[in-house]
Amino acid sequence: MKFLIVGHAIHRKNTKGEVGGYGPYVREMNLWFKHVNQVRVVAPFSEEPFQSIDLAYDHRNLTFDVIPGLDLTSVRKILLSLCVLPVVFFKVFRGMFWADHIHLRCPGNVGLVGCIAQVCFPFKVKTAKYAGNWDWNSHQPWSYRLQQRLLRNTFLTKKMKVLVYGEWPDKNKNILPFFTATYQESDKKQMQARSFDGLIRLVFVGSLSTGKQPLLSVQAVRRLRAKGINVSLELFGEGPERSKLEKFISEKNLDEFVSLRGNVASEEVKKAFQRSHFLLFISKSEGWPKVVAESMFWGCLPITTAVSCVPYMVGNGDRGELVQPQVDEIVGRVVGLIEDYQLYVKKVENAMGWSRQFTLDFFEKEIKGLLL
Repeated sequence: MKFLIVGHAIHRKNTKGEVGGYGPYVREMNLWFKHVNQVRVVAPFSEEPFQSIDLAYDHRNLTFDVIPGLDLTSVRKILLSLCVLPVVFFKVFRGMFWADHIHLRCPGNVGLVGCIAQVCFPFKVKTAKYAGNWDWNSHQPWSYRLQQRLLRNTFLTKKMKVLVYGEWPDKNKNILPFFTATYQESDKKQMQARSFDGLIRLVFVGSLSTGKQPLLSVQAVRRLRAKGINVSLELFGEGPERSKLEKFISEKNLDEFVSLRGNVASEEVKKAFQRSHFLLFISKSEGWPKVVAESMFWGCLPITTAVSCVPYMVGNGDRGELVQPQVDEIVGRVVGLIEDYQLYVKKVENAMGWSRQFTLDFFEKEIKGLLL
């Protein structure tokens, strides 16, 4: 089978000359690759070196087709994107003509080109991974909305399975509720809810960006310590908010209790989940936030916002806490669970039981069913 990927993810080369990119995405695609003979990737490329979070593709017969990135965030960038659009469309169209199975990565500007181009191939089998928020009532860029409309339109988009996170009322034969996974069946080991005796550990995992609102987590720690609660916070990730966080931590004398760990290997994040009581993840927008499912897998209870399919993931509060992006509410939920340890234990057990259904073994089995 000749398998095509069309997406916007930035790719790089490692020191061995292998092509890859963002680790969780590449790790997922390598599972698809196990069941295909040839792979072609049509995506942007950067000359920047591999980062610690990056991973190389694993397939002996892989062709990488470089395209320019498309950016619609300003008039100048739109004009530049229009200039290179014919090149992008040609390479996407050529890849689709070559492929037996077309796989789109959405939402994204390159994914939008793919959504339009695939209309010309009604008899080819296709899948699309919609990694964003499928909720029609949420605020979305117009390009995302257009991709949703094209993908769910059974007249324009044929022989397509669109993998979306969560259950939504607009389901039709194109739409397939799906999930993603990080750990294998063999990773499962006995975990118990952590005791509240001694230090209570909080963890944040994600980009240090305004969309993830990491400052709220730091502010919550300051408020909790002011209440006499012995808590600490580790933040894993990098981003433009780092300097603001460093300044706040320094000014409020939180250096002893708040640590900025940066981008680290997945094993380090796993160890953090295993030792932490709570995940603080106050994000503005998500698809399927893997860090929520990962924390649940290791008995680290998520305190998070009700965006996208997150309410489904945490059982509307049965296996986590849904909060507004307000420090007082975050602090109140943490204090409430500290004061009711039995409720905390019940939620942790519910969280582990639910998350451990979605292993990489199960994920690969579902992928194989889509390909064969």
